[in-house]
Amino acid sequence: MGPHLLSRWPAWLFSVAPGWWRKGHSHALVRTACAPGATLEQRRWPGGPQWVPGASPLTCRGCSSASKRPAEVMLTQERYPVRRLPFAAASEEDLAAFERILPGRVVTSPEELAAVNVDWLRTVRGCSKVLLKPRTTEEVSQILRYCHERNLAVTPQGGNTSMVGGSVPVFDEVVLSTSLMNQVVGFHKVSGVLVCQAGCILEDLSQYVEERDFVMPLDLGAKGSCHIGGNVATNAGGLRVLRYGSLHGTVLGLEVVLADGTVLNCLTSLRKDNTGYDLKQLFIGSEGTLGVITAVSILCPPKPKAVNVAFLGCPGFTEVLQAFSSCNRLLGEILSAFEFMDAECMRLVGQHLHLACPVQESPFYVLVETSGSSREHDGAKLDAFLEQALSSGLVTDGTVATDQRKMKMLWALRERITEALSRDGYVYKYDISLPVERLYDLVTDLRARLGPSAKSVVGYGHLGDGNLHLNVTGEAFSTQLLGALEPYVYEWTARQCGSVSAEHGLGFRKRDVIGYSKPPAAVQLMRGLKALLDPKGILNPYKTLPSQ
Repeated sequence: MGPHLLSRWPAWLFSVAPGWWRKGHSHALVRTACAPGATLEQRRWPGGPQWVPGASPLTCRGCSSASKRPAEVMLTQERYPVRRLPFAAASEEDLAAFERILPGRVVTSPEELAAVNVDWLRTVRGCSKVLLKPRTTEEVSQILRYCHERNLAVTPQGGNTSMVGGSVPVFDEVVLSTSLMNQVVGFHKVSGVLVCQAGCILEDLSQYVEERDFVMPLDLGAKGSCHIGGNVATNAGGLRVLRYGSLHGTVLGLEVVLADGTVLNCLTSLRKDNTGYDLKQLFIGSEGTLGVITAVSILCPPKPKAVNVAFLGCPGFTEVLQAFSSCNRLLGEILSAFEFMDAECMRLVGQHLHLACPVQESPFYVLVETSGSSREHDGAKLDAFLEQALSSGLVTDGTVATDQRKMKMLWALRERITEALSRDGYVYKYDISLPVERLYDLVTDLRARLGPSAKSVVGYGHLGDGNLHLNVTGEAFSTQLLGALEPYVYEWTARQCGSVSAEHGLGFRKRDVIGYSKPPAAVQLMRGLKALLDPKGILNPYKTLPSQ
């Protein structure tokens, strides 16, 4: 079952309920009714048509019209100054060897290879001639052992939803897909520990654990396509970091195949294991450069029994920050998400996706989600926050939903921003961490710096964890606009002691900017770990670490 296209919202959804939240205010906050036992809909997706297994994430995300063939993406080696390392090229003998390991699961069709060679943002394109589809860890081990002996470079690929070109080949690397490694190994209903293969789609896992009254500890817009192995390999953040923390804390164990085919089985389900080095942490966020994750053990929290989503308009970013402080104070343990977006985001969502804004036009908007165990308790706490926010002028208008259909509609405004941007033109994407009080300053600065050379400059993201998604669109790729953005954005971020990658990783496109966030000694140590675990450098080359 895949995500579906959200239609335009009915006008009645945000009608004012008489007597609710008026109390002298000119704009009413509406709390919509919820059927008993209704819970938060977990199948969030940034729009697009029905997902088909094996289809490109481009199709899933609805970035292009089905009736219009998109222009071919320029080869990475032609757009970027990158030199092919001395790896072997796959031969007919290699294909025959792969076929013996994976009967009927060696793909050489140009049509099928086209999708795995291009990232979903359509900014990078490799020219791999072979796609391998293992089903088991042993098959992955045999593949890597063979590639290590033959000096064949390998690009591991899950759902191919990387924002930084981390999941597609740069040249002719062998693509190793985890799409058929999609089995749940087991689930413990007391501890909430899920063990599964790396190719399980996040949305499918969410449905699986929800049916058992648990939730996945991470949620993100690419849920309908991304694989849990890729999530772990990139240390994906998303919408639940504020509540449940990062994958460094929720992942209990991993099974990983190293470059030479060695299987490292650290697939423990224990929450406490203090025996030696915690090796799994090396692979969380390593982007497939140290090993191929084949199975994951992850801790799932109980499913909240009461969920509320409020969508609010704020008169300025100062009020957004003050609203967040008030949320932390008044909502405390039930606060599960605090997202913000600017007016330009809302304009693009309306223009390209025809989604209506549920509140009066405002310079900024915030989405607040609460998750708890008592509807009455949580509702009272949220009401207290909204009363305080309205009376103090932090919020000028808003609406509240408690049933899953209407909550999903509110979440769509935030989650489909990426889709709206992709329809606006060529997108320059920056995923940075900054001190919360400086989070929006860079957006304002860039608008003044770029002027009319940029079509749109927008800022949105996870305010609760200091993560800004800065996006600039142009009519087409422009070296002049890129030159105005880089390294300016990275230098600005470094001056604030921020990070040039908050949750998307470095991949291919950001690998050479790691020095803005990590000291030389740290980068050198990373190189040493790479050389130790992958001495021939065959695993996802040209990614994460800077070019020599």
